[in-house]
Amino acid sequence: MPDSITALLSNRHLLTALVAMAIAQVLKVLFDRWRTKSWTKALFFSTGGMPSSHSALAMALATSIGLGEGFGTPLFAISAVLAMVVMHDAAGIRRAAGKQAEAINFLFSKLEGQGIKLDIKLKELLGHNPIEVGAGALLGLVVAISIDRIFPI
Repeated sequence: MPDSITALLSNRHLLTALVAMAIAQVLKVLFDRWRTKSWTKALFFSTGGMPSSHSALAMALATSIGLGEGFGTPLFAISAVLAMVVMHDAAGIRRAAGKQAEAINFLFSKLEGQGIKLDIKLKELLGHNPIEVGAGALLGLVVAISIDRIFPI
């Protein structure tokens, strides 16, 4: 078991992806602070926003694997396809779900205006617009290349 934990903690590709995700989450809070002039620290643990941490994570993983294992390997192919699915999901399906939640919340607010009390509010910030996904992907790429250059294998 200790060997498994050591292997996990020394997995360069996993650590690179997690670093990219963490940086994206911090940037998300900072960008929101700049935009709204108030701190929303809960964004650090939330989905949606600028940049996409899911895109940063997936792109950093694929790039790290490509740089470390080779871009012609099956492992890179799997990670690249995974990154494409994650980014498509973030900008497509999850974004659509967020827009639906926004519409449902609007309808609920109209019902409450008529005296009907509802104790539910759906989370609206689920997905990303294409710029947020692109920014996350670019961040993941930069993080993976930077780590590869600073700490070569």
